Amino acid sequence: MDAYLQVKKLLFKDFKQFAVDLTQRIKAAALRMAETAGRPFRYLPSCNTRKETLVRELIKQDRLEEGLVGVFGCVESCRTYFLCGNRQTKKLEFKLQGGRCQHFYFYQLHPEFGLMHLRLQSWFAFLVQICINGREWLSRQMDRYKMDYAKKENCFPWISHVPGAQRLMDKQLQLNWPDQLDHSLRQNHPLAPEICRPLGLKYYWTTEESEYATDLMFKSPKPLSSIYPTLVRHAITCFSSADVMRFLGHSVASHGKVRGNFKGEVVSDFKERPEGIRVKHTLNTNSIKMYDKQGSILRIETTINHARDFRVFREAQTGAHGRAKNQGKKAWRIMRRGVADLKRRAEVSRAANIRYLTALAATNGKVPLSQWVEEVCKPLQREGRRIRALNPWSPQDAALLQAINRGEFKINGFLNRDLRSLLFTTKAGPEEQKRRASAVTRKLSLLRAHGLIKKLSGTHRYVLSQNGHTMVTALLAARQATVDELTKIAA
Repeated sequence: MDAYLQVKKLLFKDFKQFAVDLTQRIKAAALRMAETAGRPFRYLPSCNTRKETLVRELIKQDRLEEGLVGVFGCVESCRTYFLCGNRQTKKLEFKLQGGRCQHFYFYQLHPEFGLMHLRLQSWFAFLVQICINGREWLSRQMDRYKMDYAKKENCFPWISHVPGAQRLMDKQLQLNWPDQLDHSLRQNHPLAPEICRPLGLKYYWTTEESEYATDLMFKSPKPLSSIYPTLVRHAITCFSSADVMRFLGHSVASHGKVRGNFKGEVVSDFKERPEGIRVKHTLNTNSIKMYDKQGSILRIETTINHARDFRVFREAQTGAHGRAKNQGKKAWRIMRRGVADLKRRAEVSRAANIRYLTALAATNGKVPLSQWVEEVCKPLQREGRRIRALNPWSPQDAALLQAINRGEFKINGFLNRDLRSLLFTTKAGPEEQKRRASAVTRKLSLLRAHGLIKKLSGTHRYVLSQNGHTMVTALLAARQATVDELTKIAA
């Protein structure tokens, strides 16, 4: 702000009047925009008013298909500049602090993005937020390709060609987001070039919050309603803090518990709402949720607010004083909030959803546990050789099952040495290491013989088989169940 006023040749005492004039011009531009489009401008006395409800009423009432829907104004909290006195220097200086000012919401039916809005702060630093719904975008794309579908609120209970719709949705990540967002800025904030010109600034687009959902579409409500209570109970009673950390991409200590130096907080809760029950697991303001939507859709949704918890394989950014250290060399670095990492956000969110769904796969309605695990709990004969049964209640076999069921192995699989580090925690010399490697090899052969794991072609890695996912998770859940819980089920 100091540099800005120097270039504008403004004194500190003139700042307030200068800012007030800008705010009035922004309001006049918003009013003019609504008037030109023949759309309403409404001032809302409360920031808690659900604007989207008003917008949808306007769309239905006026039968709108494209263009500006309306402009809303209301006073909300913000971060803005205040002139404050510094007692030490005896001078005035700017401080960025919390305050309140008027914000303008520009709602429109965009030809590409459908219903969206831009929120403009009317006081320095004129922050802008743009809210876009991916399903609104997808419905426009399916209309363009003449694809049939049914849409209820924010989901699609039926789509005529699901693989084609998924391919269309994946193309969203290929958009040039800075160009798209700059275009929306020019449409709704015509004073932006003038405000940015003195210091040659431009808006830097970041992702404040991203939501990535995976929808499982059931043919009718009955199958989902029959298993959803079981899924909710399983998610609340069986998923530990360590499990939630693994779902959201965090590593967990070899003993399977949260590290002692972990300073965050993991919270799991569920809420009953008119449309159904929502289960939510939160870690560092990031979360993974489960919903039953419109009766026939099971939705798993990962929300990222704190991008620094994740990594992206990229080059180092240029530092403030020129060339960054190791610039040009790619490495796993902290995920940025900038839209440059949107594709990576989608990748980690999708992986989190898949890990969560895989863990839920152990619950299979009212199928008895014995029906799933009877085969693995009795010995086998392979090529004239007897293979012993698994005993999930023995400490050794339980530790083995817990090791292969770890979240970090769900996608890339595990090696012999990965299991060694989990099953043997003490240090060992070369001879002992060989003995341990042989012991783990025998355990891998045992698991393969019972069909719990399979080898990834062309590698030395193993992953859980489809049935293995279900059986291992079910067995571990049964081990953790209390006598009271088992008694209630039996009753």
